[in-house]
Amino acid sequence: MPILLILLVAAVVEVAVLVAVGDAIGVLPTIGLLLLASLVGAWLLRREGSRTLRAFSEAARTRRPPHRELADGVLIAAGGVLMVLPGFVSDVLGLVCLLPPTRALLRRRMLRSASRATPPRFAPGGVVDGGVVNRDADDGQVVDGEVVDPPVTGDARNVARRDTP
Repeated sequence: MPILLILLVAAVVEVAVLVAVGDAIGVLPTIGLLLLASLVGAWLLRREGSRTLRAFSEAARTRRPPHRELADGVLIAAGGVLMVLPGFVSDVLGLVCLLPPTRALLRRRMLRSASRATPPRFAPGGVVDGGVVNRDADDGQVVDGEVVDPPVTGDARNVARRDTP
């Protein structure tokens, strides 16, 4: 029920702003502004979406967690949806999500909120922010360390020795 109420209020606000702008500058300029905002939004959506996709590919190539890129992708998708909706309020909110400086502010806030909502430890011995959670500690203490492969033993060691010149 609250979502329906929010959508109803948003629709009323959009119509009120459209009527106010139409009264102030006329019907044709209002339609022109809506079309111009849609074109600018589509251009920004394409540019920022491809830029974020390249950054995501680079993060995957370098085996770095793509937290920033995923958050940007979510914000760009939300901005694209808002730009498609007719109205000036949704266009302004969409531009806020699509423009890099304001998107960076939203991304930081979104990641900070997600990190506060996430428990510090997912599982004993799990990796958290580059450290390994101590299995014996009950407080989720992070211990700096490095994961190494176990030594080759048994038949595998003999096979490895035979294959080397």
